[in-house]
Amino acid sequence: MVRTPAAPPAAPPTRPPLAEQASRFVQLERDVWDRCRPQVRDAVQAALDALATAEATHARPICCGRPMRRHDRRPVQWLTWVGQVRARVTRYRCAGCGAERRPLLETLEVEPGQPSGWLARQLGLLGCVASYPLAAQLAGPLFGLTVNAMTVWRAVQRLGEAAAQHTEALGAYHADPRSAAPAVDGAGAPEAVVVAVDGCTLGMQVRPTRRRRTPGTSSSPLPSVTDGRFREVKTGVLLRPAARVETSPGRHALVRRVLVTCLGDADALFTRVWAQLREAGWLGPQTTVVVIGDGSEWIWHRATLFVRRCEILDFWHAMEYAWAYARLQFGEGARRAEHWTRRVAQDLKAGNVEAVISRLHTLHPRSPESRAALDMLIRYYTTHAARMQYDEYQRLGYGIGSGAVESAHKQVVHARLRQAGMRWSEIGARRLLALRLLLLNGDWGRTDQLRLVGVAA
Repeated sequence: MVRTPAAPPAAPPTRPPLAEQASRFVQLERDVWDRCRPQVRDAVQAALDALATAEATHARPICCGRPMRRHDRRPVQWLTWVGQVRARVTRYRCAGCGAERRPLLETLEVEPGQPSGWLARQLGLLGCVASYPLAAQLAGPLFGLTVNAMTVWRAVQRLGEAAAQHTEALGAYHADPRSAAPAVDGAGAPEAVVVAVDGCTLGMQVRPTRRRRTPGTSSSPLPSVTDGRFREVKTGVLLRPAARVETSPGRHALVRRVLVTCLGDADALFTRVWAQLREAGWLGPQTTVVVIGDGSEWIWHRATLFVRRCEILDFWHAMEYAWAYARLQFGEGARRAEHWTRRVAQDLKAGNVEAVISRLHTLHPRSPESRAALDMLIRYYTTHAARMQYDEYQRLGYGIGSGAVESAHKQVVHARLRQAGMRWSEIGARRLLALRLLLLNGDWGRTDQLRLVGVAA
């Protein structure tokens, strides 16, 4: 018997190489920026010095009906995108109430020792899309600056508070019947506008305050948390049915949508929906507001805000009840369950909800559990029958599902606020949600018009 010689051993793998240095153009860009950055910082510093000199000649601020006394003039420094800058700032103190003011810092919206101006807004943008530690890491390669997660957090809080206050004030303005809607370019309000509304849960912090560690001491272990705490984030998506374009056969995309959200308060959500409809010019005297939602009563109770409205029960929520009964009646994964629910779906889309309800009354459940599921199904369809004329809704182009708002939950809430282990304070979630709305609605440029708000650490 002839033996086949053994194959020679394979050569060891070669470690994939890396270039020894950056490309020539990258080096060129970095060299130019490193050479010019100090010059830009000096130019910013010179402009600040001139502004501080001019401010010293201004009239003293008024408090308690009289000019405040000049208390001192000290150098203050803060961080910008070109590095640290400083200015000599005059501080005034009221002899009556003891209040203090530094007009130059108020004019510049500067917080001593903290990022300000354009850098504060860019750090706020990073903290809006990534966790604070990751955003701090990104600041290095993007801006050439070293910051920590707390610095990013503070920028988000200052900018987010300004955004949240503006959103709330805008809602209050449009809620007043004396307010005037802004002039909008275009041919006028649309015939119909869709408002899809839903809610999702957000994990909240279970302790109202943060612990502060005394230097040189160790903190005691935290007591165990037996029950989590959650709040509902309510979200609305506003869109025009006529603004859909077909990107491929059977697939449509929106030209424009407007997102609205708030933490917990249904009245506040619909106040903001009303405000955004007026801001966009989508709410006219002949506009039909199409409200799409599940069976939650908080949606339909507040839909009466719109006189001309069409209420639609989300088709897929309606089918969830049918599937719940089918699984109990025919068994999980049974073909009869799939066939039965398919027929229900076809009849509902054809607008035959009354025939479906009549047929449900003739069924004979096999167990107490399936009887309870059938009773719930009949009750649900009977309650919302007027909102289940799906053939008419599809003919008008309104849509019959709340997929737009389900997608919005993932983009507004899940992508940033529902990562592993995240828990939020109510004020922190409110501020971050306000910033994410600006970003996702394409309005981040408005942050230049927001005045940063001072917040406690």
